[in-house]
Amino acid sequence: MARYLISFPSAAMVVPDGEWEAVGNDAHSVIQEAKAAGVYVFAGGIDEDVPPVRVSADGAVAAGGYPWAPPLNGGFTVLELPTREEAVAWAARVAKACRCDQELRVFGLDPRS
Repeated sequence: MARYLISFPSAAMVVPDGEWEAVGNDAHSVIQEAKAAGVYVFAGGIDEDVPPVRVSADGAVAAGGYPWAPPLNGGFTVLELPTREEAVAWAARVAKACRCDQELRVFGLDPRS
């Protein structure tokens, strides 16, 4: 089994006024289905009200993320699934619930971690 990251950046979620509650309900329903199916690892979104910091090896803290990298924001779901085809099917369910396309990536697991 592999772990898959299903995600979207905040800007991808363009929801008309009045539909946010339905989107939230639909997204939570998909998460509940994943839990019931035993494939759920975790899900959530980046809290964009809390700015990122970079922490160096000596413990020094600098404001902001990497200046050359795009911002990391949006929603994330991690599922453990037996095949990529199943991951695509779950990503489609999340896309339908969230009203936006989802990016799908597989985690490379380190057997020593």
